Amino acid sequence: MRILIIDDEESMRHMLSVILKKEGYETVSAPDAAAGLTLLEKDEFDFILSDIRMPGMDGTGLLRAVAEKGISSPVIMMSAYGSMDSAIECMKLGAYDYISKPFKTDEIILTLRKAEERERLRKENRRLKEEAAREYDVSGIKTRDPAMAGVLGLARKVADYSTSVLITGESGTGKELIARAIHYGGNRSGGPFVVVNCGALPGPLLESELFGHVKGAFTDAHRSKTGLFQEAEGGTIFLDEVGELPMELQVKLLRVLQEGEVRRVGDNRPVKVDARVVAATLKDLKQEIARGAFRDDLFYRLNVIEVRLPPLRERQGDIPFLAEWFVEKYSRKFLKPPKAISPGAMEALRNYPWPGNIRELENVIERAMILEETGTIRESSLPLLGGPESPRCTGLSIKKAQESMEKELISKALEQTGNNRTRAAILLDISHRALLYKIKSYGL
Repeated sequence: MRILIIDDEESMRHMLSVILKKEGYETVSAPDAAAGLTLLEKDEFDFILSDIRMPGMDGTGLLRAVAEKGISSPVIMMSAYGSMDSAIECMKLGAYDYISKPFKTDEIILTLRKAEERERLRKENRRLKEEAAREYDVSGIKTRDPAMAGVLGLARKVADYSTSVLITGESGTGKELIARAIHYGGNRSGGPFVVVNCGALPGPLLESELFGHVKGAFTDAHRSKTGLFQEAEGGTIFLDEVGELPMELQVKLLRVLQEGEVRRVGDNRPVKVDARVVAATLKDLKQEIARGAFRDDLFYRLNVIEVRLPPLRERQGDIPFLAEWFVEKYSRKFLKPPKAISPGAMEALRNYPWPGNIRELENVIERAMILEETGTIRESSLPLLGGPESPRCTGLSIKKAQESMEKELISKALEQTGNNRTRAAILLDISHRALLYKIKSYGL
């Protein structure tokens, strides 16, 4: 860590250099703000330690100059004539912290250590956001299908707008992936991306999660809680399975979309929010409206832009392409050599109806990469597609095929994790609550 010390007292510069070098820092000194700025323009420093009272340009002038020049090094101010007013003024101008002279050695070292940790977290946060933006960028979504290419083009067009988007498609088609691509591809990418599964929680609990509550609003409300809409401020809130919203919450969501404000449970005052809403559903919401299970006014508010994801069986050309891409992905993940896919296995992949869509294809390839000991994935490596370990679902019912596939995958995940349901849910890429529901539903 390189530190620039700016102080008009030579004895103070010398003392700080000795202290900091003992702690492993590299130091450079400047006798005034002008000399310090010259050094900052020529070289990079991790931190700046600067006096406030100096001849010529003082510490507040230095802070303004640092901000104007776009220098990102955190500045820690020092002064023997300090007051709360000067401390507040420095903090307003962007100083990281403020130390009064005379100070103890431990005090200056502790302040620097805290600044280091903050910078480390800030850089890590920036790195993760950049990584997420790359990972979920529309250009990173794999397809060779013209219809899917049209979907990605639409996602690019809507990314920079705050308009509500409704993503429709079967389970496993990648609705959340498209929602993330819209978020990270637009001008809200610097804000949070908050995911809510509207079917995972009962109505009263979901209302508190979405909108928050005040202390004492209900029996277990021991403290006030901020809702997910407020946590998504400046970013995007993704309402997965929005078709599962109870009618009373549909009314409240409609108010959020119309007024741009939420009302916490037990509170009479609305709170303004700025969160883009992207919703997803595998249900036909027009049918839900016809049977009185979904509000038509909410549908039209959500469905300003509809992005329909085609099922994998309608993207035949993508099946070999995606299968080979998943082989490469799990080859890297498991540190194994890539495996070839035999013509017979590829034909089986092409002919399978894929009720679980891309998620099912990925699971099948992942399983084959783990269990196949040779360098080639064969038909025998694909029991879930009708191989020797699992009877193939007969008939053309997508619902029955999906149930059969889900039961098989859940059974395998439970077996692999020694019936640890939490770990099984992670393997299956579903919530723990959803897994418990399916275990009960399928009688497993």
